[in-house]
Amino acid sequence: MDFDEDSMLDTEEVVMGIIVNAGHSRSLCYEALNHAKAGDFDHASKLLEMAAEAGKEAHAIQTKLIEEDEGMGKTTMTLVMVHAQDHLMTSILCREMITELVQIYKSKLN
Repeated sequence: MDFDEDSMLDTEEVVMGIIVNAGHSRSLCYEALNHAKAGDFDHASKLLEMAAEAGKEAHAIQTKLIEEDEGMGKTTMTLVMVHAQDHLMTSILCREMITELVQIYKSKLN
């Protein structure tokens, strides 16, 4: 995502970037879990890798937003911004938990 150095980040673009990537990550995690339940651990692993990449993109957007703010409160905090942060945090937790669940399925089914 490119940011214009002369202006504050476009809040809507930032929010959507975080929400879309975090949501994609979470969806891939649940798809990975379904494959693990079916015993397809190779595909589950690939899906978790894809989920991690989507999560990294969401996190990169968040990091850029934090950098732009410089700890000075420059960024207007809105309910939709809080919502985006919630999506990011829940997708991170989801990936961590489902990674563990995939390992449990793998140890039980192999």
